[in-house]
Amino acid sequence: MSSNLKATIENKRQLIQYFIDGIKKSNNQRIGVEHEKFLFNKDDLKRIDYKKLKQVFEILKDKGWEPEHEKDKVIGLKREKQKITTEPGFQYELSGAPFKNIHSVCSENNSHFNELKEVFSSASITTSSIAYDPFNKLVEIPKSSKERYKIMTSEMPKGGKLSLDMMYKTAGIQINYDYTSEEDFEKKFKIGNYLAPLTIALFANSPFNENKFSGFLSYRGKVWQETSRGGIMPITFEKVNFEKYIDHAINYPILFLKKKGKYYSPNGQTFNDFLNGNLNFLKGERPTLEDFENHLGTIFTDIRLKQVIEFRSLDTCNFGCICNGPSFFTGLIYGSLDETYEIIKNWKKEEVMEAYLKAPKQGLNTLLHNKKLIDWGKKFLDLSKIGLEKRNELNKSGKNETIYLKHIEEIIKNKKTRAEMLIEQFNKTKNLNFLINHDENFSYSGF
Repeated sequence: MSSNLKATIENKRQLIQYFIDGIKKSNNQRIGVEHEKFLFNKDDLKRIDYKKLKQVFEILKDKGWEPEHEKDKVIGLKREKQKITTEPGFQYELSGAPFKNIHSVCSENNSHFNELKEVFSSASITTSSIAYDPFNKLVEIPKSSKERYKIMTSEMPKGGKLSLDMMYKTAGIQINYDYTSEEDFEKKFKIGNYLAPLTIALFANSPFNENKFSGFLSYRGKVWQETSRGGIMPITFEKVNFEKYIDHAINYPILFLKKKGKYYSPNGQTFNDFLNGNLNFLKGERPTLEDFENHLGTIFTDIRLKQVIEFRSLDTCNFGCICNGPSFFTGLIYGSLDETYEIIKNWKKEEVMEAYLKAPKQGLNTLLHNKKLIDWGKKFLDLSKIGLEKRNELNKSGKNETIYLKHIEEIIKNKKTRAEMLIEQFNKTKNLNFLINHDENFSYSGF
């Protein structure tokens, strides 16, 4: 990357250059996965607080993880290209290293989960890899003391009524993909957005709220649609390039701003005001590229551009299925890009948006472009397989990345999402205890 993040932005060309600097060669495209999960106290299923989180971090420090601080608080850990961070309600997130193939992505997650088993046992913590906290009320959840989260807690509800649920009660999987040109970015950006309804339906894994069925298969999906600065970007349905993305992004109000160690609360002014030196609280000062990068991270849309393209519509799931979403999209994005784009490019904004809004409740029965999502799922699964076979990335047993599609194959074959399987189990047991540790016995031999 040639951009100096500390450089003051003098003109829009520098912002365009920031995205140009993200361009990779075709043979150097990587996959990065960020995976969130909830941590509960084993005895009462209340969410862990900072004291318990610190205990987790202390144990991990002995395994080679280095702490990162904000003031006197440990807020995360780092080890080589991996990071552990926490969300506003202490949801635990592993930000994995960028890898060439899904075998490596899965291996990393499997290794880390084995590392965590011992840690959680020592700290009397239990887990549930479900995408919306099914046990606790919003008011009961401990709050992170990170400065930016305090500002967000105050500001976010003003623009979306479920914003605090998003911050404190959801957990997702994010997949980061590289782009090889501006045109390549546009195709991947549009595919991610147009397929957001399918993504929500196919990976639905959050049907419960406060110990009962919420009425949604992906309540997380519903929550994110009612979140400030979220949803599908309107520019998706136009001709998109780096400049158009920038023009859209800089017109979001600043959510928080950190300068010289101090956080500034928002006052409704946009990043464009900052670019023009018109911020009331910084008297003519202009932003750096680092400020721009931080601002991009405060846009909570389903698909987001930094120097990678972030796919953010997936409910989190356990370590038995975590490889499925990344493998499915890698087949489409890196293996069958043009074929996938040809299918979606003429879909209309109205039909995509209607399906997007209905998918959290209707799941695979949602209609999109005159077909149910279950039928689109079959079509894109076939395309993904072709793409993964074309990539021909083999593990040590000589198997390609299609081995990770089994979970999706089962969903499509049985016409039943993970959420629907959980609802069936809930109807039998009449309680949600089965959600605890439902990924602890996971082992995968496909690496």
